[in-house]
Amino acid sequence: MEKTAERLAQIEVRIRTAEVCHNREPGSVTLLAVSKTRPADVIRAAAAAGQRRFGESYLREALEKIGALADLDLEWHFIGPIQSNKTRGIAEHFHWVHSVDRLKVARRLSEQRPETLPPLNVCLQVNISGEASKSGVEPEALPDLARAVAALPRLRLRGLMAIPAPVRDAGEEVVRAPFRRLREALAALNRDGLALDTLSMGMSDDFEAAIAEGATLVRIGTDLFGARD
Repeated sequence: MEKTAERLAQIEVRIRTAEVCHNREPGSVTLLAVSKTRPADVIRAAAAAGQRRFGESYLREALEKIGALADLDLEWHFIGPIQSNKTRGIAEHFHWVHSVDRLKVARRLSEQRPETLPPLNVCLQVNISGEASKSGVEPEALPDLARAVAALPRLRLRGLMAIPAPVRDAGEEVVRAPFRRLREALAALNRDGLALDTLSMGMSDDFEAAIAEGATLVRIGTDLFGARD
């Protein structure tokens, strides 16, 4: 558990250093700890070290942990693919969803979000690298989807999310390019009248490049919790 606190401190230093290096506003980048497959006691240790925001991908597993950690003031983000039959659980128990990529799912989330809760914060997942095997709306279809989601009553459209295709032994420009495209897509939506403030991009291997291109939220699991078994 001490390792978790130590790694958390190291990641925070790397984030703040990247902010300075790339002329970002201090404190403008938020760490989302990707806690999928990690047990509740590991999350509790991270929370004790000051981490509040956690990302989960598997609904059943996440609901168990949300229940076990209900005594803590945590913010839960759903970051995995969304099946239509899982939208109610997400709408009822999460604060954010990063992986909305079609209107049918967004409508279900809006309809199933309890009136007693604030609107559900939503990011649209964009298939920024054009991978056939990856979830996400195609960039050319993004404006129509964004306008439709922004009009739904129980959702608050906050921004965009992407998981670029992995690149190995590539230069900085190659790593940064898909993040730049996502930033430009968000800027285009804002020019069209949307008020989006979130770029959810960058993971353990590339989050500093994402920060260079405007990430406001980085999703880090391995560097924080260690390699998965």
